[in-house]
Amino acid sequence: MLGSTILSARPGQAHSLKGPQMEMFARDDHVAQWETALLPLRGAARLPALVALAWHVRQRDSARAAALAAEALDLLPRAALAAPQRRAAAARLLLVQAETIWLHGALDDAEARAREAGAALRELGDGAGCADAHWLQAWIAVDRGEHARCDAELLQAADAARGAGDTLRAAIAEAAMARWAVLRDMHAASARWGHHFDSDEARPAALAAWVNDYLGLSASQSRDLGAAAGYYIGCYEAALATGQLRQAITAAINIGGYFTRLNDHHAALEWKQCALDLARPTGWPRSVGAGLMHTAESLRRLGRLEAAGQLLQEALQIMAPLSGSRSYAIALRYLGDLSLDRGDYAAALDAFTRLEQRADALDQADFQSSARRGQGHALSCLERPHEALRAALTAVALAERQGHAYNHIAALRVLAMIHARHALPAPAPMGEPNAALHYLKQALAVAGTVAGYIVPGDLLDALAREYARAGLYQQAYAAALEAGAAREQTHSQEAGNRATAMQVHHQTEHARAEGQHHRALAESEARRAAVLQHTSATLERLSAIGQEITTHLEADAVFQVLDRHVHALLPTATFAVYLNAPDGASLVRAHGVEDGRALAPNSIALAHPHAYAARCARERREVYIERIADDGRHVTVVPGTQATLSALYVPLLAGERALGVMTVQALHADAYGERERLIFRTLCAYGAVALDNAHAYRQLQDAQTQLVSQEKLAALGSLMAGVAHELNTPIGNSLLIASTMQQKTEELDTLMGGAGMRRSDLAAYIADSKKASVLVMRGLTSAADLVNSFKQVAVDRTTEQRRLFDLQQVAHEIIATMMNRIRGNGHSLEFDIPPMLVMDSYPGPFGQVVTNLINNALLHAFERGQGGQIWLSAVALANGRVRVTFRDNGAGIAEAHLGRIFDPFFTTKLGQGGSGLGLSISYNIVNALLGGDIGVASGAGGTTFTLELPLKAPRHDPAHPAAIY
Repeated sequence: MLGSTILSARPGQAHSLKGPQMEMFARDDHVAQWETALLPLRGAARLPALVALAWHVRQRDSARAAALAAEALDLLPRAALAAPQRRAAAARLLLVQAETIWLHGALDDAEARAREAGAALRELGDGAGCADAHWLQAWIAVDRGEHARCDAELLQAADAARGAGDTLRAAIAEAAMARWAVLRDMHAASARWGHHFDSDEARPAALAAWVNDYLGLSASQSRDLGAAAGYYIGCYEAALATGQLRQAITAAINIGGYFTRLNDHHAALEWKQCALDLARPTGWPRSVGAGLMHTAESLRRLGRLEAAGQLLQEALQIMAPLSGSRSYAIALRYLGDLSLDRGDYAAALDAFTRLEQRADALDQADFQSSARRGQGHALSCLERPHEALRAALTAVALAERQGHAYNHIAALRVLAMIHARHALPAPAPMGEPNAALHYLKQALAVAGTVAGYIVPGDLLDALAREYARAGLYQQAYAAALEAGAAREQTHSQEAGNRATAMQVHHQTEHARAEGQHHRALAESEARRAAVLQHTSATLERLSAIGQEITTHLEADAVFQVLDRHVHALLPTATFAVYLNAPDGASLVRAHGVEDGRALAPNSIALAHPHAYAARCARERREVYIERIADDGRHVTVVPGTQATLSALYVPLLAGERALGVMTVQALHADAYGERERLIFRTLCAYGAVALDNAHAYRQLQDAQTQLVSQEKLAALGSLMAGVAHELNTPIGNSLLIASTMQQKTEELDTLMGGAGMRRSDLAAYIADSKKASVLVMRGLTSAADLVNSFKQVAVDRTTEQRRLFDLQQVAHEIIATMMNRIRGNGHSLEFDIPPMLVMDSYPGPFGQVVTNLINNALLHAFERGQGGQIWLSAVALANGRVRVTFRDNGAGIAEAHLGRIFDPFFTTKLGQGGSGLGLSISYNIVNALLGGDIGVASGAGGTTFTLELPLKAPRHDPAHPAAIY
């Protein structure tokens, strides 16, 4: 670690289980809030945040989602929840487990759990949860290749969501239904959904991902590739922002495909690499396999057949558990085309035959036509012409029936090739010299029906060759001229396609500049795209870290969070935090760690001429040492620590105040580039705010402790004064009677000593004695009762002793000590608590609550000289609880103050006897110690405090008692 004598310096941001229904897909900022909410929670209190966080990171980080779900399931039996809430939480966690298992390809297990969760949610009447269960089962069906069942599950998801009043979930399900409909029958899908999603109004990001998917696929089928790429870029960004990682990976792959068709192969590879980079860390077979196979297709089109073959084989191996899915079918089509390019016709036939089986099971016409067309090509080259002819004719019929012009043209060209290679019967009727010309002319006729379609030059070349073979040289020459013109036109179209690709890039960059999304998009260099993406993720992570850091109000906790994130984000051998000493003349190391070892305390004088930390603090600016000269002396190293070779110091500034310095140091030179320095500056800014808050909070705690002590002393003084006054009356009366009887006794004694005592004198004395005895006994009994009440209240208040007690008796004892103040202020109190209401709780703290409520009423409810009425009552509830009601008929609480009365130090009588702690202390006692709830209602007729308490208070660990402030 660099010491204080460095010489070579160079100048340099809940769903609770009882709250609203869970979002289907949450934005990143909402997830960050759940992350922050979870941090300070312990035990069963973590459950609501755990359930929400596990659900929302299920695709963001499926391994962590599984761990969070496991922790939540472990806490669930100990949570104070009603049975329906417990079952709802368990079902939601089961859905999390099902989705994480599905993503990793275990379809049977995933489906079983999803069905179990769906059944539980249906019994509970949770429509949104049922929709989520059907949604997951739809995608499991997709990976099985069961698209009819996928449609049925999506329809049920939409119905369940609408039944729950959740229009967003319903719209997401409908958008997914629309995108699959396009793949089955583009014309029918357009008729059904064409105007369903054409509104220009802004959509929530979760829905935008799926609507853009549908619109992109529709544009692609209509040959509007620029629009398709633009829609899918929107899909990618919205999916990433809402944690739909699998959808984002698919969108990135599709974007790459459209750029390939727009002849921007560089951008295509960038996007496919982006998809692969997102997919590989997840380990999800479908996503990793899709990324590999689409990258392979781009390499095939670039002529890199060997590399493409390796990637395709890896993709097929990874996706073997999902062999029923559409993605696996696409991989088979790519493998067939690659095998044709390599001249391996047997392998091509095998791939297209397997594709045919999957296409028939999927009932997707584009695959059905492609499979037969590929088979025809391969069989022709394997010298099996009759089988080739049947396959190609089937391909033509399928493409014609679907209205897919490109598949139709491709199948007709294969038919022409088959007839050119083999002597086969001519089709009837045929108006051309040979069958090859017949089918090529048909291909040209189909091409003529496609608006804007440029006939490929190689198709016209084939036509010219067939004319020449038929001896029609004039037509052959004309076709050759057309082929040349077509190539020129194709070059123009390619240039137009590249211009479209550039326009898509520009629109994307423009959207990013407006701040809609901060995700990395494809640019001219793949490395720059990766850096942009990493920077965006880093900023989001720093925002979440900042919220975590500033959550803590204790300096040690702030140090620990900073230490953890510094080590995670930066190359770090040593991390230390120096704070200004109280004398203002030095820096004291408040926290220091080197390779997991705590560093011994040390201090640095602010006036030190060579210490970088001192210079950073004095000059209030960042100090960065890229490379410390290793001249063999190393006098810069603190004895016993490592010799670091680069270091970064940043001041901790809270506004205009300097709190200290943070430093991070590495064992290699040039460790901290601009990105690393930006991260460390941000962490320092958050750290300064948190440490400043911690200092203010510590001062507040000190002041609160002092005020609480004063409040207790004042309450004790008031109690003593009340008791003294209450005792004064019975004892004074007894003393007066006793002195009177003493005088009468002396008078009787005098009469007995003389000769004049009469019988009537003795009788009068005896009568007076009897009356006096009754009065003295009454007064002394009253005094004794007061003393006993005071003793019990005093013991309960000082020990917080838990015991069984009669609520009526304890309340009576408490009120007896307060009656002097109540009557002295001209008020009265009515008491209505039934006998034998036995509690196993803390009578002392309960008494403090009642005393605080009485004092609060006397201070705030009534004007001086106004006689008021107070009522204290209790009633047993059916669920093992008791409701205690304290009511007055005073002035009430202003609506603006009602939400703050339990806040510490809030009072409207500051300087007039109010400390602002009484009701805050009562709130903490009721909630933290007695295990109950306290509420307040106020109006023109007065104020009512309602306490709902368990008859049996919760147990508290003596080592960790409930906090009472």
